[in-house]
Amino acid sequence: MLWISVLLSWVCACSVPQSEPLQQWEHAEAGAYAADISSSGQIAVVAGMNNTISVWQVGEAEPVYQWSHQGDTATLIGNIHIAADDSTIVTADRDAFALWSMAQGDPIGFWRIDESSIRDVAVANQGQGVLVGRGNGKVMYFEPETGRRMEFLGHQSKVNSVDISPNGKYALTGGNDYVAYLWSTETGQIIHTFNHPSRVTLVAVDDKGRYAFTADSQQKSQIWNLQTGAPVANLQYIARQKIFTDAVFSDDGQYLLTGSPARRIYLWEVKTGEQIGEWAVSPRDGASMPSALVYAVAFVNNNTVLSESSSGFAELWEIEHE
Repeated sequence: MLWISVLLSWVCACSVPQSEPLQQWEHAEAGAYAADISSSGQIAVVAGMNNTISVWQVGEAEPVYQWSHQGDTATLIGNIHIAADDSTIVTADRDAFALWSMAQGDPIGFWRIDESSIRDVAVANQGQGVLVGRGNGKVMYFEPETGRRMEFLGHQSKVNSVDISPNGKYALTGGNDYVAYLWSTETGQIIHTFNHPSRVTLVAVDDKGRYAFTADSQQKSQIWNLQTGAPVANLQYIARQKIFTDAVFSDDGQYLLTGSPARRIYLWEVKTGEQIGEWAVSPRDGASMPSALVYAVAFVNNNTVLSESSSGFAELWEIEHE
């Protein structure tokens, strides 16, 4: 039985994540309902209590801006996305979305969706295009400056996650119909189809156009070659199920960083799908359950990563290199 003991010791040792951040900042006093971190790892946008959206320069003691989504109306901000160039931010509740300028701190526009609830949003560089995934299976691509609007009707069921290329030309969407599609926002034509055995819960596009990530509600969490549509690696884990809440690729394309609904942040090797790092974000003191949902993750540099979670904390973590 010695080999069993050794194996169990190895599994236990590998499953204990780092839980002490290098630094921690409180960005939402009573907890957060949604958040995103910029691709640069320098800006965080957090939706807290009382319909308040705070924009932070990470590391600063006070927010750069504080916004209200629908005036005095009590709304729950469920989705936030920062453009890859840090220029614009889109925020959304179930019924409406707003576009904001990072430079001026002012709203660019506010639009209401009457047909179906908003499930996810994404915005391209300079706010040139906004993607809105909805509960009726439709995805709207909208250009605020020109007013051009396109409906993508490829999904047969509820859309759960959307992402957009920095130039706004390509959309990646996934839904309850077990499929993720890469499609053109210029023509609406499908470029690649990524099939899954269960509902697709998260999609993410590499900002440099090399990879796509799609994950379902069971065990298929796949990295794809964005140019060819061919599989690169399936994330390697023993658990029968893993749900991911956010995913970003490193600038050099070697790593994938993911967040989860159960405090965990994972670092993966892109070529193999092997997990090479893990951290556990902090719950709020006095919380009835010591847990937190990781809303957003980002690479700050080659040595550190950043997280935003439902506990209202931004936390900086060290990558332990071998």
